[in-house]
Amino acid sequence: MSYPVRDPQGVFVTEDKSTRYHRRRRRSDAAATAVVGLFLLLLALTGAGTLMRAGLEWLTSWIPAPGNVLTAGAIYVMGLVATVQTLELPFAWYQGYWLERRYGLTSQILPHWLADHVKATTLSSAVLVLGLGGVYICLSMWPNAWWAIAATVFSVVMVAAARLAPLVLRAFYRLRPLRKPELAARLVALAARAGAPVIGAYEWTIGAHTRKANAALAGVGRSRRILVSDTMLDTCTDDEVEVVLAHELAHHVHGDLWQGMALRSASLFATGYLAALALDLLGPWLALRSPADPAGAPLLLFVAGAMSFLFLPLGNAVSRAQERRADRFALRLTGNAGAFVTAMRRLAQQNLAEERPPTLARWLFYSHPPLGERIAAAQAWSVAHPLQPSAIVAAKE
Repeated sequence: MSYPVRDPQGVFVTEDKSTRYHRRRRRSDAAATAVVGLFLLLLALTGAGTLMRAGLEWLTSWIPAPGNVLTAGAIYVMGLVATVQTLELPFAWYQGYWLERRYGLTSQILPHWLADHVKATTLSSAVLVLGLGGVYICLSMWPNAWWAIAATVFSVVMVAAARLAPLVLRAFYRLRPLRKPELAARLVALAARAGAPVIGAYEWTIGAHTRKANAALAGVGRSRRILVSDTMLDTCTDDEVEVVLAHELAHHVHGDLWQGMALRSASLFATGYLAALALDLLGPWLALRSPADPAGAPLLLFVAGAMSFLFLPLGNAVSRAQERRADRFALRLTGNAGAFVTAMRRLAQQNLAEERPPTLARWLFYSHPPLGERIAAAQAWSVAHPLQPSAIVAAKE
């Protein structure tokens, strides 16, 4: 489906559905980031955060010291997180519900979406509050090395979270044995052949939440298992599912998960160092009693958000290189370029993928190579490997 839009010269041109969908998502992302960033910056630079913390200490003055200070700090941090989540709610509704329904990517009704959003927000808020609490414990106990200790702890937690991923998924989706026993055995055998054994293959029931299709490997080591969404099983052939899973297996074979964690860990240390520098330089000007003053939390969150945004291009560039390598691995492991191409086209249609995104958008937001590039690479591979003639024919159809 195409839509009439004006180009920069004011001439009407057609724009496909996926391009319009992704452009709206990117604009919403940018708006949400700007609103939250501006709020945190104003709270920090105007001294409003200091006044709020002082007011909370006055309200809790009936608690014997230092309990009143700790209680006021905890209330302030929780209130700050709740306010940020509230500011993000309209954008979350627009992206997660309105756009998905507008473009036919979900059949979820609003109450169901709200229930999912409440669960996700509660979990993310708890993680953020605990994270900030951990930072302030480090600030109080190790004022000179707090940022390095906090980054080390967060890195360890990140590794533990990767192992617990299947448990987190169960909080939102139901996992059950794959409805196709032959396909399950085929995928488990594929994992063993690839050198990334799994404990089993499961059907990931996301159909009540979205019409998009997906497949993944959840967990690491002994907790690793294959997940295939019910939406993929309903629309893709067994060959297509196999080649998609071969791609996912490549990430575990090549250690991409650990490489990604190493990059995120490096970003945590860089963020911690700059946050410590910001507190030291701006703390007196912001009337903070010390770097451990919870009134500095908006500044910490702003620095963390800014660093996350600045690391995006590097992280996405590394991810795109890993995805290209995983595509090549899947083609070598299955020898089925035809199934790869049809799977990419089918999933692109089902997930409304953008075939040729703008260069800047690809550089900033895309962790995967564009669809057109991946299909062209698979077709080139099939031509270079004539031992799979059926794959070549299918890839050219």
